Amino acid sequence: MKAARTLMTLLALTGSATAATYTVKPGDTLYSIAKSTGVDAAKLMQLNKLASSTIQVGQKLSTGGSAPAAARPQAAAPAPAATGSATIRAAATRFLGARYVLGATGGGALDCSGYTMNVFRQLGINLPRTAAAQWRAGSAVSRRDLRAGDLVFFNTMGRTASHVGIYMGDGMMANANSYHGRTMVEPLFGNPYWASRYDGARRVLN
Repeated sequence: MKAARTLMTLLALTGSATAATYTVKPGDTLYSIAKSTGVDAAKLMQLNKLASSTIQVGQKLSTGGSAPAAARPQAAAPAPAATGSATIRAAATRFLGARYVLGATGGGALDCSGYTMNVFRQLGINLPRTAAAQWRAGSAVSRRDLRAGDLVFFNTMGRTASHVGIYMGDGMMANANSYHGRTMVEPLFGNPYWASRYDGARRVLN
């Protein structure tokens, strides 16, 4: 009887631990785990005291849950749009105010594609180095279907996708602006300069 009670206790503890943690699998990113568990990526970073979104296969992440494992659905619905917006805004804000330097990818200075590359790296997504190469990533998005996290591209040098930024929602975008010499958030279509040079958008966050 004592052995049976001990086994039941161990099973209960195991079920609780399974419900409250997620084991990182090959191909997982912090953003994909946030979508599958319904826990915001920023919250996952806070719960697990992560300094960045870099995660390792086999790593156990706390999801803050406590329901029995059997009661948890196998696949959660995608996170609400508002959650995705908050996640991308948090990642983009981390690099705001950095100096604009052509060709720079860090160390306090970034160019346009260096900025987008660093922001998406926080979400576990590795973008190509240049704006032109990022133009070929993900899938095309029409202007009317833009959502926070979409890459937006512009012809600023007489060629397609010579500049890239990140759509933040509400008609705003974040980018490394060479004219102002820093990374910043500014109007997208409300700015005649950007509106007249807009090439299109690509979605790399599903």
